[in-house]
Amino acid sequence: MSERQERESMAFDVVIVGGGPAGLSAAIRLMQLAQAAERELTVCVVEKGSEVGAHILSGAVIDPIALNELIPDWKDRDAPLNTPVATNHHWLLSATSKSEIPHFLMPPLMNNKGCYTLSLGTFSRWLADQAEALGVEIYPGFAAAEVLYNTAGAVIGIATGDMGLQKDGSPGPNHQPGMELHATYTFFAEGCRGHLSKQLNQKFNLDGDSEPQTYAIGIKELWDISPDKHRPGTVIHTQGWPLNDTVGGGFIYHQENHQIAIGFVVALDYQNPHLSPFDEMQQFKTHPAVRPLLDGGRRVAYGARAINEGGLQSVPKLTFPGGALIGCAAGFVNVPRIKGSHNAMKTGMLAAEAAFAAIAGGAQGGDELTAYADSWKHSWVYKDLHRVRNARPSLAKFGIKLGTLYAGFDMWMNNLGLGFVVPWTFGHHSDHSQLKAAADCPKIDYPKADGEITFDKLSSVFLSATNHEENQPVHLTLKDDAVPVSVNYAIYDGPEARFCPAGVYEFVDDTTGTKKLQINAQNCVHCKTCDIKDPTQNINWVVPEGGGGPNYPNM
Repeated sequence: MSERQERESMAFDVVIVGGGPAGLSAAIRLMQLAQAAERELTVCVVEKGSEVGAHILSGAVIDPIALNELIPDWKDRDAPLNTPVATNHHWLLSATSKSEIPHFLMPPLMNNKGCYTLSLGTFSRWLADQAEALGVEIYPGFAAAEVLYNTAGAVIGIATGDMGLQKDGSPGPNHQPGMELHATYTFFAEGCRGHLSKQLNQKFNLDGDSEPQTYAIGIKELWDISPDKHRPGTVIHTQGWPLNDTVGGGFIYHQENHQIAIGFVVALDYQNPHLSPFDEMQQFKTHPAVRPLLDGGRRVAYGARAINEGGLQSVPKLTFPGGALIGCAAGFVNVPRIKGSHNAMKTGMLAAEAAFAAIAGGAQGGDELTAYADSWKHSWVYKDLHRVRNARPSLAKFGIKLGTLYAGFDMWMNNLGLGFVVPWTFGHHSDHSQLKAAADCPKIDYPKADGEITFDKLSSVFLSATNHEENQPVHLTLKDDAVPVSVNYAIYDGPEARFCPAGVYEFVDDTTGTKKLQINAQNCVHCKTCDIKDPTQNINWVVPEGGGGPNYPNM
């Protein structure tokens, strides 16, 4: 057995955790500023996916407002924004029919004019190319596993996880120690429910003055469809069936190359523990208005990801000694617009501007980038979230029908410059606290997968190209091994087996005939739903070995 080796270290001006739109935009902006000032700057991005984009999943319809600021000549640089939104539809579904809300009745902010539908993973790869051309060092396949602090408690960087550990945590024969990456400032751009961001939140009480963050799970498939059914640039959003009293809905985006992105979003404050977001998605595809589009087509990719839905009132304190949260690590999604990439990119740029100014002024690290915290509150990101702050919580407060009407009224008032009519801000509740006892809720009978339009979890996970080194420590950890059976199974009928979209959690009989929780960690698509929805908060998601997880080609 190998002995644990000492870690080596490297020093940078800025280290960024996460190679998504926020982290890469921050890296690009830093280098742009350095070049303009003719100053040398070292910037490093670490990405836990096997390559940039491997763990990126989004609808996606992107507003290019931030991209226009970051790289104004993006069209000349062949950015993969090739399909402008041409038409918008909002369907209300019953079990057998659909009706459509006329677009002129929708608040103007819901209009996707000037936006593009695309693969956010492909877009992230293009951003990575732009960053590397400026001199940014990008290290995919390295998971940031630990935050490093100095003796005063300030963040001084991160350490990547060891490779080649055995299940018990001891070094195996191919053990390679992680690397310490030290920095004047460290940005955390891990995306929704980041592992290290959660630790920083707890250490520095970043959410002490904000509402609880609330989430949804988005489940997505890519389909190649018949050319005669393909309408490039068509964007469809749905609400209603198959959900009843749960917030959520479907989306269908006609993208390039005769391909559509189809998905379903379920808010994670749902109450019935028998509900399965994966099966709601499969059922959605059988609707009479949806199935004809898929008939004769072929499913080519699958994935799932948690989505921040808390909005303005759930944004935590963004800075702490030595670092900052950017992008979805802090939660800048505009829920009614179903967009967050533009805000993620802009917050990365704002943090970069604050960090560069501090470094140029002689800062040695350990201080807080208060300029970033101030600039975001005076930015269009803040305005974007402020005008929709009551849309999502109104659905929880008033129910789906009344809440939708109120949300529309509230957004119209803000759009007309009459925000003073609705000066209040609604609060949130934590998602994990909302489950009711299984005995108090109706069971849900989901149809069996037909293998043509609807599918099971394991065949779906196969399409995500998910892979983990099997002999490593399990990255889905339990604070108390007894809780899954004594509480979750006994009271909630084991909701882990249903809220996970990848078949990770199973309740099986042990040799004595009693139930036990089996964790199939190799199936994990890194959606983070278990870390969010577990009613006892007993599951703690930690990073696996770098490069593990899904390998999305163009999600």
